[in-house]
Amino acid sequence: MRDASNVSWGVAQRFEFIEWRAYWDGRLNRGDLEREFNISTPQASVDLRNYQEAAPGNIEYNSSEKAYVATGSFSPQFLNLSAARYLRQLHSLKLGVADIEETWFEALQPLDVLPNIDRGVEPYTLRAILKAMRMRGSIKINYRSLTSARNRVICPHSLAQDGYRWHVRAWCTERQEYRDFVLGRILSVFPPEPCTSEPPEDIEWESFTKLVLVPHPGLTDDQKEAIARDYKIDNGELAVSMRVALTFYFIRRYNLDLRDDQLTPERARLFVKNYDEVMSHCDAVKARAIELAAQYRKNEAGSDGDAL
Repeated sequence: MRDASNVSWGVAQRFEFIEWRAYWDGRLNRGDLEREFNISTPQASVDLRNYQEAAPGNIEYNSSEKAYVATGSFSPQFLNLSAARYLRQLHSLKLGVADIEETWFEALQPLDVLPNIDRGVEPYTLRAILKAMRMRGSIKINYRSLTSARNRVICPHSLAQDGYRWHVRAWCTERQEYRDFVLGRILSVFPPEPCTSEPPEDIEWESFTKLVLVPHPGLTDDQKEAIARDYKIDNGELAVSMRVALTFYFIRRYNLDLRDDQLTPERARLFVKNYDEVMSHCDAVKARAIELAAQYRKNEAGSDGDAL
């Protein structure tokens, strides 16, 4: 990509749109620019001409199609190519969490996705949690666990996604430890308030570990090659760094804890080469978190005694 600092933001955005349509759809015309950016026909013509000067040889006018088409030497100068971004937008559109008008798609190709059965998050819940996070405060929530629904006071500091659900990472004033609360299980919220005390550092959140992933050793060479391509594993290994607080979710999502032939290699697909090392590191961080929580409770008890 070229440095777009020498053009205005609006022009750079229109140039990016030109490249998006040219690359993914193979063609575009003045009308596409007019409709997307609500500009006049003369302005669209100027944009296309200026783009051709800025990125010569990328597009050319095809009189039979009455459109500009990408050339064989097309090389994006303003668009950050990402197949993942394209597919995530398709996924969002199919699930109904985005409208086609919010994207640069003219029409959708035939597609389908598995239905999403996650419990929805209420907007007012998320808004209240975000406000509590911004003010570094506390908030009382009515939370539905697997066993009961009751009020809890938490001090939230971060949001996290485990691949299926959104959580809020928060200090639980009742348990006096950091826990993950599923946003969809929060039944109601109260107005955020200032924290009465400063919780200890969330060391599990601030600490990172690194998993070294390889194709499952029980696969054939051809199967290993296919899995390596699926997950972009270069040179036989894929190092994935993540927060210790999220490691459990990642391992469970990819069935990486099911070892000793609990899953067939074809079902397991991936294998953690340094599993024992990762578990040892996570256990050590967890132990340190327990120590910090115990010290916090001791300090709080001392403060209460001083007050008396």
